[in-house]
Amino acid sequence: MSNRFTDALFQLVHSLEKSEKRHFKLYIKRSSANEDLKIIRLFDALDKLPEYDEKLLLKKLPDIKKPQLANIKTHLYKQLLGSLRLLKATENIDLQLSEHLDHARVLYNKGLKLQSLKILEKAKEIARSNQKFNFLAQVISLEKKIETLHITRSSTEKTLVLAEEAQEISSHIDRVTRLSNLALLLYRWFVLNGHARNPEDEQDLIKFFREYLPADINAVNGFYEKLYLYQSYSWYAFIKQDFLMYYKYGQKWIDLYNEHPLMKEVETGHYIKGMHNLLNAHFDLRNFKKFDITLKQFEEFSKTPVATHHDNFRTHTFIYINSAKVNQHLMQGTFREGLALVPEIEEKLEEYALFVDQHRILVFNYKIATLHFGNGEYEKCIDYLQRIINGPIDLRIDLQCYARLLHMLAHYEMGNYELMESLSKSVFRFMARMKNITVVEEEMLRFLRNSFGVSPRELRPELEKFLNKIKHLEKNRFETRAFAYLDIISWTESKVYQKPMREVVYEKYIKSKHRGTVVA
Repeated sequence: MSNRFTDALFQLVHSLEKSEKRHFKLYIKRSSANEDLKIIRLFDALDKLPEYDEKLLLKKLPDIKKPQLANIKTHLYKQLLGSLRLLKATENIDLQLSEHLDHARVLYNKGLKLQSLKILEKAKEIARSNQKFNFLAQVISLEKKIETLHITRSSTEKTLVLAEEAQEISSHIDRVTRLSNLALLLYRWFVLNGHARNPEDEQDLIKFFREYLPADINAVNGFYEKLYLYQSYSWYAFIKQDFLMYYKYGQKWIDLYNEHPLMKEVETGHYIKGMHNLLNAHFDLRNFKKFDITLKQFEEFSKTPVATHHDNFRTHTFIYINSAKVNQHLMQGTFREGLALVPEIEEKLEEYALFVDQHRILVFNYKIATLHFGNGEYEKCIDYLQRIINGPIDLRIDLQCYARLLHMLAHYEMGNYELMESLSKSVFRFMARMKNITVVEEEMLRFLRNSFGVSPRELRPELEKFLNKIKHLEKNRFETRAFAYLDIISWTESKVYQKPMREVVYEKYIKSKHRGTVVA
C-alpha cells in the first residue's frame, strides 16, 4: 500500500474525481499551446498507470525526453491546482475569502482604493459570519494600510473602529493559536506514547497542560476558541484515562456545533473528529444506549452532502463509523458479526490508500486481531498482530505492547507451550524497554509463565487467584488501559467458568444494558 503512491503528481491525478478530470480538460484546452497538449498526454498516461513507473511513463510518451519530464510534470501540477481552485472556489469559504482579498489587492494596486475598500468590507462580513478571524486579520491589515497611506474620505470614527477591531482580533488569534497548539501537541503525545503510564507521566502531562493554557482563559469566547479548548481538555482527559472528563468535553465539542450549525459546513473535519471522540468516550464508559444513539446520528450525517463533499470527509467518516461498529461488537461480544465487516473495511482501506495514515491502519489491524481472538480464531489473530509487530514501532507504543501480549495469549490458546517461555521473556523485555509495563501486565506474564504444563484441575484455582488479583486493579486509573485494550478479565472468566469468551462478554453487555448507561 505504501509503495503505490510515491510521486506527488501521480497522487494528485489519482485523487481526482470524474467531474474534476473533465473540468481540467476543458480548463486547459481553452488556451491550449503545444506545451499544454503535452501535459494532457502526460495527464492521460498517469491516469492509466496503476503505479508510478517513470520508465513505463516515458515509453508511453516517446516525444517527451527524460530531461524534459520534470518541467512538464511541474507545469501539469500547477495547471491541475489552478483548475481545482477555479472549480472549488464557490464550494469553500476559505477559497472565496482568498479570492475577495486577491481582488482587493489587484484593485488597490491599480489605484482604485475605494473599490478595494468596498470589497474588503464585503469580505469582513463573510469572515465574521463564518468565524474566520485569521482571515479577518489580513483584511483589516490591508484596510489599515490603505487608510494610513491615502486620503479615502473615511471618517475618523472608522479609523478608531479599525484600530479597536485589530486589537480585539489580535487577542483572539493569540488565544486560538495557543489552544490549537495545545490540542495538537497533546494529540502528538498520545500518538507517540498512548495513555499516561504512571504518576510521573501524569505529572509531566499536568505541567505541560498548565504551561500551554492561555493566561486569560476566562476570556475564551467564540467558536474556535471554545473548539480548541474542548479539544485540548478531551485529549488531556483521554491521556490521563479520566474517561468521565473525556466524555464531558467530547459532548461539549459536539454541543458547540449544535449551537453553531453553520460551522458543520465550515469546519466539517473537526465535527467528524468530535463525533469519533464522543463515540470513543461512550465505548470507554460502556454507555451502550448513548453509543447507539451517537452512532446513528453519525451515520445519518455521513449521508449528507456536507459529509460526502470531499475525499477527506468521505474517508474519515467511513473510517470512524466502521471503527465504532467494530467497538460495538467488541462491547457486545458479537465477534463473529464484527468479523463480517472486515472484508469491506479492508477493501475501502485499499481504495482510500492515498488518504489513510499508518496510525489508522495500525489501529484497525489491532481491532480486527481482537475480534478474531474473541471468536477463537487464534491463527488469524496472529496474522493481523504480525502486521503490527513486524511494522515500524514509532507509533502508538501502547498498541505495540498490547499486540505482543495478545500475540502471546493467542499462542497460549493454541497450546504452543514450547514458545511461551521465550515469548514471555521477549514481551517483558519489550514492554520494560518501552516503559510500558503496569501491574496488570506483570501479573498476567507471571500467571502465564507459572501455568505452563499445569494440569486443568490444578489450573482452575490458579486462574481464580489471577482473576481476583486483576479485578482489584480494575478501578486503578493507571491500570484501566490494560482492560480497555485487552479484555483480560473476560478472557480469564471464560477460562474459570469454561465458557467461550464471546458468551462472557455478551452476558456482561446484557446485564449492563438492563442496568442502564454509566453516565446519566
